[in-house]
Amino acid sequence: MLNVQDLKVKIFADGADFDNLMRLYANPVIKGFTTNPTLMRKANVANYEEFARKVLEAIKDKPISFEVFADEFDAMEAQALAIASWGSNVNVKIPISNTRRQRSAKLIGKLAARGIAVNVTAVFSLEQVREIAEVLDPEVPAIVSVFAGRIADTGLDPIPLMKEALSILSCHPKAELLWASPRELLNVFQADEIGCHIITVTSDILARLNNVGKDLNEFSLETVKMFRSDAVSANYSIETATIVCDNPKLGAFSMT
Repeated sequence: MLNVQDLKVKIFADGADFDNLMRLYANPVIKGFTTNPTLMRKANVANYEEFARKVLEAIKDKPISFEVFADEFDAMEAQALAIASWGSNVNVKIPISNTRRQRSAKLIGKLAARGIAVNVTAVFSLEQVREIAEVLDPEVPAIVSVFAGRIADTGLDPIPLMKEALSILSCHPKAELLWASPRELLNVFQADEIGCHIITVTSDILARLNNVGKDLNEFSLETVKMFRSDAVSANYSIETATIVCDNPKLGAFSMT
């Protein structure tokens, strides 16, 4: 029987809606938070820093990741230093490269050397994981976010890659592997099984936690009831008073 309480992987909530963040903060299952500019834009955040500081004023005891959005490394560094100054529980998200395919490893190493906890994001390959491992400071906490869900979207099984990523990062005891962009609740248990440290979970997947350990026969009945209820609510009907079959595969017949 699956049990959420038995999970060793830490569940981080992924989102940027302030009210929802506050609700999730009260949930003991949630161990941290991640955001990004795309999520903030979808949540209609108008002022990046103002929003971040508001969140950090409310959440002081769980890690939160905020991302730089500059495309030049000098500007990325300046933004990273500013973000890191907002709170001791901040991880600064640095993309693995800029939009011109220039890798961020040098900047990541520079920030780690200054004691800044980074969250390296948009990681998709083992080559990228190795690059990150080479520049991290073993004494400084870091998160490496591998987008397992998007890797799966290409038709590849992400689990062997995630296992190897864990092996690569094993020489950095303070570096944590994060399973990013999960597609289903099962991914939480897959991440836990391989020893992944963190998984980000969106609100729609979090809502399915109530199904963990559910009796499958009861789940089946609930599904049947849902189909029946929706059909009744939509006032669907099929004329059955007189049936004349015109499907040649079934043969000719009629019913009254």
